[in-house]
Amino acid sequence: INEEEAFARLGRSAFRRRFGLTAELRRYIDEKGLDTIRRHAEDFVRFRLAPAHPKNDGRQTPMRGHPVFVAQHATATCCRGCLNKWWKVPVGKPLTDVQQRKIVRLIMAWIERKIKEESHEQNGKS
Repeated sequence: INEEEAFARLGRSAFRRRFGLTAELRRYIDEKGLDTIRRHAEDFVRFRLAPAHPKNDGRQTPMRGHPVFVAQHATATCCRGCLNKWWKVPVGKPLTDVQQRKIVRLIMAWIERKIKEESHEQNGKS
C-alpha cells in the first residue's frame, strides 16, 4: 500500500482522524528537529514494536506525550494488533528491517503532513 492509499484508508476512521499535534508537541518538534524525531520513531519502533512479542503489547504506546506516540495511533502503528488489522503485518514474528523502515516512514509522513496542514491553516488565516 502506498502512502496516499494509507492516508485515504486512515481518513475513513473517525478514531484515527481525531489525532493531531498540540502546540506543545509542535514546539517539541521545532526544538528537536525532524531528524531527531525520526531517530525517536526508529527507536520506538525497534524496541516497542519490532519484537515478536512486545512487552505490554496493545498498551505499549501512550496516547500523548511525544509526537511519535500520537502519530503511531493516527497511523495504526501503535501495537502489533493494529499493525496486523490495518497493514496485515503478521503477529508473533519479529518485524524485519524493511517493515520497520516502512512504519517509520508512515509515522514521519503523518507528522510532516500535520505540520504542513497547520502551516496552511495559519497562512490562510492571515
